Amino acid sequence: MHHPSTASGRSSLIAHTGWAYWPIAFVARLPFAMMTVGVLMLVVHATDSVGFGGLTSAAVGIGVVIAGPIMGDLVDRHGQRRVLVPVGLANGILLALFPLVATAEAPPGVILAAALAIGLTGPQAAAMSRSRLLAIVAARIAPQRRTKTTSRLMSYESAADETAFVIGPFLVGILAALIAPWAPIAVAAALSFGFVLAFALHPTARLLQSRADTAAERAAFRAVLTPSMLVLVAATFGVGMFFGAALTSLTAFARAAGDEAQAGLLYGLMGIGSAVLALGVVLLPARFALRHRWLAFAGVLTAASVGYATSSSLGVVAGWLLVMGLGVGPTLVTLFSLAGERAPLGRSATTMTLLSSALTLAQALAAAATGWIAEEVSLGVAMVVPALAAAIVLSLGVVNVAIARRGRAAPARPAADVAVDEAWRHDGTDERARAR
Repeated sequence: MHHPSTASGRSSLIAHTGWAYWPIAFVARLPFAMMTVGVLMLVVHATDSVGFGGLTSAAVGIGVVIAGPIMGDLVDRHGQRRVLVPVGLANGILLALFPLVATAEAPPGVILAAALAIGLTGPQAAAMSRSRLLAIVAARIAPQRRTKTTSRLMSYESAADETAFVIGPFLVGILAALIAPWAPIAVAAALSFGFVLAFALHPTARLLQSRADTAAERAAFRAVLTPSMLVLVAATFGVGMFFGAALTSLTAFARAAGDEAQAGLLYGLMGIGSAVLALGVVLLPARFALRHRWLAFAGVLTAASVGYATSSSLGVVAGWLLVMGLGVGPTLVTLFSLAGERAPLGRSATTMTLLSSALTLAQALAAAATGWIAEEVSLGVAMVVPALAAAIVLSLGVVNVAIARRGRAAPARPAADVAVDEAWRHDGTDERARAR
């Protein structure tokens, strides 16, 4: 990041985004990270039913998944600004109204419909940020620096996701405890109005606007639904399952140990290790291929999850949570890096929203299912669910290697080549051969 070359060739993304972009893009993720847990806590408090709370939380996740690919497609066609401004406003309004719906003894169907609407308008800032920054790398960063810059970018974005996924539920718990159960949803609404709109209107969105308007070629939506892409979506779903199951089983464990308040702090331990190692992935040598990283880090995650499942004290749990963090952060970076490489031409927003949607849906469903298991079956079984999720991620890593071997006969073009193509197309020239 220290190359004193021309502005257009500098490897520093900050030169092209400005400093303000990064905190805005980070805080814009928080409503998304807060809404599933916030809805769960508010509905449980209002209805005194953990089961219905889990169902409502799952409705938010289902809404996110239905809307995710549609939103990604609209963004790839019309640019982020035209999509995110109305979505951010709608989400803020729906979040602001939800505490009134939940506490007014509304029929269950109305509460579920309101939760679904919150999910449908969920502003996918994380996916949009990845897509936006990948476009800037393609258009503005010198070709020889693109691979390194993309690697750093994916590490940062995954670390930011990890941090948001930890801070979101943590904020929900603190605000609910200090103020009232409706407070987290009210804060999420305020953040949606403020930061999601600021993110949508940031000057970096203009580049994508012009690219969306002029994109003559764009891969068909079905190009995203290839085995090599779907294995990434499935694995990201597995990581989401892990997040939801870990948070819920940990809360149940802490409650059984008589210290429920510690669950958020313990979950934070996993988040710290996870975010630090997600950022550290850029230091790994290039010859340590992404498909092998997936196997290695998912292996660490699975082993630590088995340790966690067999823990009997909060101290032992804390130790295993730290190790789990060391596995989950780099796994998530690897999955999103592979998605960045494999995204079809003009489909980066669609690809990133598919992965983000899978992560969110799985988190909501796993939280609901694990909560039910902890209450109705046993705490011990609930503690096993994160290990099951980790094993799924690891086995999909093996499937990914098999798909990659089968595809060697007709290998996909590397991301750098696609980025060069897009950059030359954006410049209105056709000198791809020279660029390669």
